[in-house]
Amino acid sequence: MSRQDWRLEGDWIKNCNCAFGCPCDFQAPPTQGECLGFLGMRINSGHFGETRLDGLSFFVVVSFPGPLHEGDGDAQPLIDDKATPEQREALLEILSGAHSDEGTLFHIFSLIVARLHDPIFAPIDVEFDMAARTASIEMPGALSSQVVPIRNPVTDEPHRIRIVMPEGFEHQEGEVAAADIDSRGELAFTTQGTHSTLAKVVQTPQGVAA
Repeated sequence: MSRQDWRLEGDWIKNCNCAFGCPCDFQAPPTQGECLGFLGMRINSGHFGETRLDGLSFFVVVSFPGPLHEGDGDAQPLIDDKATPEQREALLEILSGAHSDEGTLFHIFSLIVARLHDPIFAPIDVEFDMAARTASIEMPGALSSQVVPIRNPVTDEPHRIRIVMPEGFEHQEGEVAAADIDSRGELAFTTQGTHSTLAKVVQTPQGVAA
């Protein structure tokens, strides 16, 4: 397939097994040595070539034995089962990195993922409220995750932290929150009260546009 133009605009969620403040964003090793997590989005508006992707959701569960830049990772795509065959192919093509410039998110993933597992197609229910720092993902048989604000350990009041990365290849500004994860696909793991980033993102072949 020749390279296609594409654009994804929507609600971005990245949850992992690390302490609050994803170490990857700070060029630091994972909190527990390995990286277990997922990222993806609910697409509010998007396309791949002539194929519209509005209203679909996708996530990618990952497992890396160490820092992501050292590679040797596993990944499994999770794609909304209401996607048509053409839409499924379009999302998988975007995730392949073959239609992205060097140094952008999906191109980097293509270099550091050594084993790409077969995708799971199932219903995905996503709730997302960036201002409230809450979100949830339910994908039967594959993934369940809830996001809530970090709590002050003394007052129990919500604690707000925002990460700004002007040159970020995943997002440029995100709200940090706390996540519980239950991954039940081929890359199975669970976490409680670990890191979450919520962001509004526009991804293009040239990288993050907003």
